[in-house]
Amino acid sequence: MQFPRRYAQRVAEIEPFRVVEVLQRATALQAQGRDIVHLAAGEPDFATAAPIVEAGRASLARGETYYTGAAGIPELRRAISDFYASEYNLDIAPSRIMVTPGASGALLLISALLMNPGDGMLMADPGYPCNRHFLRLVEGRGQLVPVDADTRYQLNSRLIETHWQPNTVGVMAASPANPTGTVLSMDELSDLSRAVKARRGYLVVDEIYHGLGFDAATPSVLSVDPDAFVINSFSKYFGMTGWRLGWLVAPEDAVAEMEKLAQNLFISMSTMAQYAALAGFEPATRAILDERRDTFRQRRDYLLPALQELGFGVPCAPQGAFYIYADASRFTSDSQAFCMNLLEQHGVAVTPGLDFGHHRAREHLRFSYTTSMERLEIAVERLAKVVGPDGLRAFGE
Repeated sequence: MQFPRRYAQRVAEIEPFRVVEVLQRATALQAQGRDIVHLAAGEPDFATAAPIVEAGRASLARGETYYTGAAGIPELRRAISDFYASEYNLDIAPSRIMVTPGASGALLLISALLMNPGDGMLMADPGYPCNRHFLRLVEGRGQLVPVDADTRYQLNSRLIETHWQPNTVGVMAASPANPTGTVLSMDELSDLSRAVKARRGYLVVDEIYHGLGFDAATPSVLSVDPDAFVINSFSKYFGMTGWRLGWLVAPEDAVAEMEKLAQNLFISMSTMAQYAALAGFEPATRAILDERRDTFRQRRDYLLPALQELGFGVPCAPQGAFYIYADASRFTSDSQAFCMNLLEQHGVAVTPGLDFGHHRAREHLRFSYTTSMERLEIAVERLAKVVGPDGLRAFGE
């Protein structure tokens, strides 16, 4: 007799990553011969820059295929330190930097370090969904704070004061943010830092879209708070998604504890990827990456007004990353059904707002402009046939 299996309760409370479901279905439709315009994935469409690829090949040729230290190779930690000096005029000791298996590895280490069972961390709703799921994995809780256009979908000291709870241990913010693309200014980062320190909490800032700021400088929280925890990645600006490499910056006294965790959880990161990433900081490679950033800006400047003309609401123009978070309430009250219909019937893949939280999530969509201008134009043509210039409902809801 077979008994039903019992799995940990945390698994039931961790929601699926809906964008992955959209991508899987889009791939299946393409295999059937359908033409799909991809506006769902949070992944640059450019292949990893050639100098980075060549550095990876050279690493393999030298036989660098063994474990490295759990905090990363010294050369890469030094290169990241130099990057903070050149980009932000910050003196960040290499000893405060840990290389991680993607930004996800950094999230896991920070969650495990800071959270006791039952602790909570304030975060914006909408926001990147995996943040709260990592907290749940270590028996903590993401305390979602509804945010709107009046704060550009970001947390501030007023919201922290209102939503801080007895079990809250800190705040997790993002700049540029996913899914909205909004950026925190230096003053806003200072405001967050003061509010968190006044409550003896931790401040964690996701900076993985740094380098993809369009309209003004994107300051690091480390410029105003050297005790903040910072998560970054080689996936977005550096275009190394499949290499699975990220980093974190932590207070000096936290690194040894996180290195102990990393030794147990990861042993080390991909050795080849670490040596490849060194080439990402070379001037010739940076020129390639900056040119790609300019391409993303051009795509934003096309897609944003096009969506607005179709009737989608975008009250806060994205200042970075490669997303537009659009209010689709003129067309739907079920973003999940809307997205699947758009994919199945019209060949356009976008992400439902339900992926990013609960606050008005059924009324929003995320458009990712990680495809060519030609494909964006096709997507807009297809959307126009669906929703029309007058914004009438198109799906018979």
